Amino acid sequence: MTVAASSASSEDLVEGDRVEVVVGAPAHGGHCVARIGGPHGRVVFVRHALPGERVTVEITELHRGYLRGDAVEIHEASPDRVTPPCPYARPGACGGCDLQHASGEAQLRWKTEVVREQLIRLAGLDPDDLGVRVEPLPPPLNRPGDEPGQLLGWRSRIRYAIDAAGRPGLLQHRSHQVVPIDRCLIAHPAIQALDVLANDWPNVDALQAVASTGGDVAVLGRPSGATGPAPGDDLAEAPENGPIFRLSGPAEVIELAAGRAWRIPPQGFWQVHPAAADTLVTAVLQMLRPTAGEIVWDLYGGAGLFAAALAERTGAPVTVVESSPTGVAAARANLSGLPHADIVEARVDVALSRRRVTGPVDLVVLDPPRAGAGARVVRALAAARPRAIAYVACDPAALARDLKTFTSLGWRVESLRAFDCFPMTQHVECVAHLVPA
Repeated sequence: MTVAASSASSEDLVEGDRVEVVVGAPAHGGHCVARIGGPHGRVVFVRHALPGERVTVEITELHRGYLRGDAVEIHEASPDRVTPPCPYARPGACGGCDLQHASGEAQLRWKTEVVREQLIRLAGLDPDDLGVRVEPLPPPLNRPGDEPGQLLGWRSRIRYAIDAAGRPGLLQHRSHQVVPIDRCLIAHPAIQALDVLANDWPNVDALQAVASTGGDVAVLGRPSGATGPAPGDDLAEAPENGPIFRLSGPAEVIELAAGRAWRIPPQGFWQVHPAAADTLVTAVLQMLRPTAGEIVWDLYGGAGLFAAALAERTGAPVTVVESSPTGVAAARANLSGLPHADIVEARVDVALSRRRVTGPVDLVVLDPPRAGAGARVVRALAAARPRAIAYVACDPAALARDLKTFTSLGWRVESLRAFDCFPMTQHVECVAHLVPA
């Protein structure tokens, strides 16, 4: 059933019903906001739409106070709309790419608007004061015909789920449902060249494919019954809990960043866009401006990417805190040449509260997971009184909440940059520069 928004009673709608709406602004999460029944009507979060479009939305979820839905018919299209290059980027199919229906420039504007809205609403900051805009990354590869900004073929780490018939694929949006695919267009060309998607995997729950900046390619598997991918639209690295086995490729892959070669287990954390590591290191160095003798903490430090770049400029002690055993082992191996590097295996909040890491400290880099650092960590860092902090964040909402805590404790956001490290998806990476007010 399809009804006009002006005549629809949102309380009577059920999953599968269709309603015409005019789409409003983008919101965090890869959708736009529309209202059913007028400007004060019930909110529906619409995927596969663009601001200003008039569309038919099919209701997919019912919640108290709001609905979710997919734009299944476009009646008045935005000039920013393009045909998705991937046949699986559509309602009811793969949930990995949120924005394939938007032009490259429109994706940057979309993400800029989302970051700005989160800073205003959750952090109480004025994004105009910070000049916030999402910047494209340089193309990771130089292939004829590539679109500027390299929107396709960039993802160097990708995880495939396996359905009940043993077929590999990707997950639907907010679902455990596996969509079998024959090709992922945002995957690195070396991953697309693998025969992983052409085979059935009856004894495997998940596959991880890696193509490193050093030219290595590896494929990992997780046997049936082990912990598999979490539901949702994030194609993040495979979790560490549970067994994994190597199907092909080396036990360590080489990543090139910050003027160094890094040896990383293929299941270990590394930035998924080939240009992201260098981009983020450059931003952190420009913000912190390290000088000789300054002491550094690299929190949620992974293999020590930021620690190495800063320590080479300060020549002073640097401490990396990382809870992942894989990350700790990689940091110890890759930072072994630094004379004053200390690697602490612990959760950051525990390391700070139990004084596994103690001051004085001059510079701090923190790169927490999507949930953010949290108030406990922020309070501990504010109390440590470093000269400056660089906060690297993959979720603008979590970043904004933590920035609110920092500012309430007397800190100031000196600058903030945002980068399109995840083209075609709603995800965006931010780096905030904080100083004591």
